[in-house]
Parts: sequence; C-alpha cells; structure tokens
Amino acid sequence: MSNQNEQDLHIITNLLKTIPLFATLDENIHSEIIKRVNMEYYPENYILFNEGDSGDKMFIIKNGMVRIFHAGDTPSFDKEIAILGDNDFFGEMALISEALRNATAKTIEPTQVFIITKDDFLNLISSNPQMAEQISKEFLDRVKENTREKNL
Repeated sequence: MSNQNEQDLHIITNLLKTIPLFATLDENIHSEIIKRVNMEYYPENYILFNEGDSGDKMFIIKNGMVRIFHAGDTPSFDKEIAILGDNDFFGEMALISEALRNATAKTIEPTQVFIITKDDFLNLISSNPQMAEQISKEFLDRVKENTREKNL
C-alpha cells in the first residue's frame, strides 16, 4: 500500500469516529465501511447536489471547502447554512433516509472528498445485523433531535 493510501486510510478511520452515524461502531465495521469509500476530486464552483435532489451518497472532505446553502432567486439572495472544510462531513442522512436534499452543496475551491454511496452502505448493513441495529438507533436519535430543534 502506498504511503498516500495509508495516510488516507488513517484519515478516514479517525473521521468515522467523529461522525455520529458511525461513531459507536467497532473497528471491524469501520474497516468494512472504509473498503467501500471512494475518493473524488471536484473543481472550484462545482455543484455536488442541489436542494430537492434525491440523496445517494455522503461526503467527507479530505481537503478543500464546500458551501452549504439554500438557493435564492439570485446568488445575492442565497441563505448560507455552513462553510465546510478539511475533515468535515455532510449528507450522511442520505444513506439512511429517503428524504430529498434539504440544501445545495457547492465547492468553493478545488476539493477532494471521500464518498460513501447509499448502495454500498445498504449492502454493508444488510450483511451486518450489529451495524444495522446501531445505525437504526443513531438514526432515530437524530430524527428526535432534528424534530426537537424544529419545534424550538
């Protein structure tokens, strides 16, 4: 394995521990997830997805910056939600939910991301009951938290 691949493996392993959906999973399951991760490169000003698109992958930023926003009628009316950088992640709920994307994601600069697709994720869950149980619990906790925040 090349030095760069080993570095990427180390980065992904540590990042999985910070993502609520994956944080409680053991190292064997993390290893199975990592086997399904792909790296993609996107140029500056690339739309990763638009608000209202169906979600089919989550993103972990290796390096670069991504802007998450609600698009207005013109760019000056966009409502910014977040600017994400190295080691940040987004779109994880797309792996376990059928909900449409609730914002647009666009690169601000050339950006490398690790991607986990919904198909790979679902195949992994179907072959691992322990992971399915832990993911289900985390998903329900997130739904409860999001519902509580909306009602505040």
